[in-house]
Order: sequence, then C-alpha cells, then structure tokens
Amino acid sequence: MKRFNFHMFMPFAGVAGFIVVWYLAVWAQVVDPVLLPSPGQTFHALWTGMAGGQLGADFLKTVERTILSTLIAAVIAIPLGIFLGASEKLYRSVEFVIDFFRSTPASAVFPLFLVIFGVGEKTKISVAAFGASLVILFNVAYGVMNARKTRLLAAKVMGASRWRVLRDVLLLESLPQTFVGLRNGVSLALVIVVVAEMFIGSADGLGHRVFDAQQLFQMPDMYAAIFAAGALGYALNLIFLLIEKRFVHWAGK
Repeated sequence: MKRFNFHMFMPFAGVAGFIVVWYLAVWAQVVDPVLLPSPGQTFHALWTGMAGGQLGADFLKTVERTILSTLIAAVIAIPLGIFLGASEKLYRSVEFVIDFFRSTPASAVFPLFLVIFGVGEKTKISVAAFGASLVILFNVAYGVMNARKTRLLAAKVMGASRWRVLRDVLLLESLPQTFVGLRNGVSLALVIVVVAEMFIGSADGLGHRVFDAQQLFQMPDMYAAIFAAGALGYALNLIFLLIEKRFVHWAGK
C-alpha cells in the first residue's frame, strides 16, 4: 500500500491559509465589507470576467504588451551584454551609466517617454522595454565576464579563434545568468506595463481594469484584476524557469 504523499499538497497549504484568513477578515468585518468582498465574490468576478467578460480581453492585451516589451528588450540587451561583457574594461567604463538608469524608478522616466512618443501604445511598450533591457543587459554582461576561466583557457590552448571562444564558450557560459535576467526583465516589464495602463491614457489592459474598477467602487472586479495580474506574473516567471531547466540543464556542472 502506497503511503500518502503530503509533499504534493504543500504548495496549496499557503493558498488555503490565505483564503481562510480572508474569510475570517470578511466575517469579522475587519475592513468595511464594501472595500473587502469575500473570496467567493472575488473568484466569481474573476471567473466570469476571464470566461467571456472584459477582464479576459484586458488580460490578453497586457500579455501582448509585456511579451512585446520583453522581446524588444532581449533583442537589444542580449547582444549588447555579450559585447560589453567580452571586454571587462569596456563594461567598467559604462557600468555607472547602466547601474544609474537600472536603479532609476521607471515611473520617473514616464514624462520623458511621453514627450518623445506621446500618449499611446508606443510609450507603454518603450518604457517597459527600457526598464527590462537594463536588467537583462546587466545580467548578460556579468554572465559573460564570470565565465569559467578554465574553459576559456582550454579553448584558447586548443587554438580556438576569438569568434569560436565567444560563441562556444562565453555565450553558453552566460546562458544561466541570461535567463535570470530574462525572468527579472519580464517581471519588471509586467509591472511597468500595468502601471502605464493605469496612468498613461489607456482604454484597456489589467492596469486600466484595476483603476477603473477602483474608481467605480466595483471591488470584486478590482480584486479579480489584481489576482489576474499576479497570476500572469507568476505564469511568465514559471515559463522562463521551465525553458531554462529544459535548455540550460547543464548549468553549474
């Protein structure tokens, strides 16, 4: 007879505890019932909204903007990160600029992108791509610079050209750190996109849905949109993690 495997259900323990605490908070009226709907009301709004309501369309629009922003960031940042990381002196010469803008809150540069691109789709995507590209660039460059010296030395001893060293050693060695950058980049892109949808003249997207529901005091819809955004962020991070495990299974070996 097989023993019951409790470990399979461990991830659900926190979820169950959260829902129980939520129900207790609603029952005890810790917060005004108008401001804190029950889990049942919230998940009903989530289900109906995603199954054919406006929330589903807003969800897909945010997915589209986030993926597009991340792709643009990756296309720009990965080659540039490899180029800068291949020469540590070159990277150190621009490190302050990269770290400065990487540390600058994305919301602080919204006005700059509004001036350049105006109120519209380009601003949302470009500001998210800007924030994500700096995170990806930083990780790729450090991944290249921290490539194992023994493998680099072995490739040079065997007479590999500079291009072969870059392609077959530095590029492969940097992949684990590149995926770290991509996971962080897509998470940051989602945050920036949602914030941009709230405040930069948007008529759709999860950010707009959260803000619009809050303004109209449609609290179940607001919480549903928040949970949808959280589920999206978790799913995107998980997808990149699974891709990393599938294609970079040799990391650390």
